[in-house]
Amino acid sequence: MKHRFLLAAAATFALAACGGADDNSADATATDTAMTDNATVNPAPTGDAMMPTNAQGFVDQASASDMYEIEAGKLAQQTGKSQAVKDFGAMMVKDHTKSSADLKAAAGKADGVTVAPKLTAKQQSGLDALKSAGDNFDATYKQQQVAAHEQALSMLQGYAQGGDNGALKEFAAKTAPVVEGHLAQARKLP
Repeated sequence: MKHRFLLAAAATFALAACGGADDNSADATATDTAMTDNATVNPAPTGDAMMPTNAQGFVDQASASDMYEIEAGKLAQQTGKSQAVKDFGAMMVKDHTKSSADLKAAAGKADGVTVAPKLTAKQQSGLDALKSAGDNFDATYKQQQVAAHEQALSMLQGYAQGGDNGALKEFAAKTAPVVEGHLAQARKLP
């Protein structure tokens, strides 16, 4: 079942990368937060992402999400066509670097939890799509950012409500409103 979901998600992303800046397709495409083999996961309410049910799974997903956002933000600053995309990319680098530091601090309070960010294949594919987007960079970046922030917000809210570690639940609850703000801004990108 998990393999079918991953294959369907990969196919959805591949189709989305070929599409334009259609706002309706952004909801079901682009990158997601990390899904690692050692993370205990449950399907998200939307069916678009997997939700961690343990501290290590949450840290793996959150750290990979931050890493993706930082790398994509750097690309946006370098390659974005509009100033709005460049500015949003700079904000992503700044805010997700802070989020990474906050996550490390919270994980340090959890026994046996390590922070070792690693991009998923889907996230790496998203970065590769951005690198080759050419004149479609802004549309591709917007599409990916909307989808990534929707999934990150769902993950953070879910863990804040039902996570198994107090320090990480607090981190998730504190970080969710920031990601919600990012999502609102991503939807307004040109």
